[in-house]
Amino acid sequence: MNFAIIGATGNVGRKTIEILEKSKIKITNLFLVASEKSEGKKIKFKGKEIQIQSLENYDFSSAQITFFAAGSKIAEHWVPKASKKTTIIDNSKCFRMDEDVPLVVPEVNPEKLAMYKKKNIIANANCSTIQMVVVLKPLHDNFGIKRVIVSTYQSVSGAGKAPMDELASQSKDFLAGKKINSQNFTKQIAFNLIPHIDEFVEEGYTKEEWKMVNETKKILDPKIKLTATCVRVPVMVSHAESINVEFEKSFDIEKVKQILNKSEGCKVIDERKNGGYITPLEAENSYMTFVSRIRKDSSNDKAINMWVVSDNLLKGAALNTVQIAEKLIKDYYGK
Repeated sequence: MNFAIIGATGNVGRKTIEILEKSKIKITNLFLVASEKSEGKKIKFKGKEIQIQSLENYDFSSAQITFFAAGSKIAEHWVPKASKKTTIIDNSKCFRMDEDVPLVVPEVNPEKLAMYKKKNIIANANCSTIQMVVVLKPLHDNFGIKRVIVSTYQSVSGAGKAPMDELASQSKDFLAGKKINSQNFTKQIAFNLIPHIDEFVEEGYTKEEWKMVNETKKILDPKIKLTATCVRVPVMVSHAESINVEFEKSFDIEKVKQILNKSEGCKVIDERKNGGYITPLEAENSYMTFVSRIRKDSSNDKAINMWVVSDNLLKGAALNTVQIAEKLIKDYYGK
């Protein structure tokens, strides 16, 4: 089969190339597409150099499956046109809540892929949502989730390469005692936290917070009550989340740990000692979603607290899209 990546030179595009190189998917041709300024440049894939094509000149019928990793504006304009010629797996927020577009996390709701032909588009969930539902799914199956309260600690890579570069430059300027002028953030990000990701919407929430609520309901269960506070932190890669989960049924902490450790994509690292937990730095470049600090909520007999960490460029973006493609090819494509 032929594949294409739109936005091949960006953070997620490059990660998608890396993951495809390790994947068992048999790729005849890989087409790499980006903006005009990248046209003609070359990127290596499986020992061969592939020349980047410009989006304006690319023929979407060249590939059976196309990954979009180029941002919302480009996706909004190009995906509806491209989906007439190729199956789209889209990383943007544009089509996630479309009732005719499956929003898929393969470990959680792979059966939703069956409806992909309605628009020939499959949506990839928000990075902070993906790592959370991977952990919530097995717990919901066993104990029934009533309510979730989540606070996120999201790395700057979730906003793109320019914010990553700015964190580095701001850190140098701060340590040198220079004045800092933020370009990609609402306030200084170096040695600071910003409780604001995406635009503000109704009732004082941000779009990022509403994404977590609405996407979780669509992916997992519309009956789950969820509230979120999303925070940008001065970390390069990997998102962390502090999650409080209230169950319908009674539970045992050791049983919770056993269930999570056996669940696809999850790994429990939870030793109650110094360093017995996972941090964003350690989660970087891992395909796993790590769960630490699992403990009973001392204020609620039917609730637990957890610390969940995952590489947002991998499971939160590129890895999830490749896993979608693998599942699509295995169970549905061409049938």
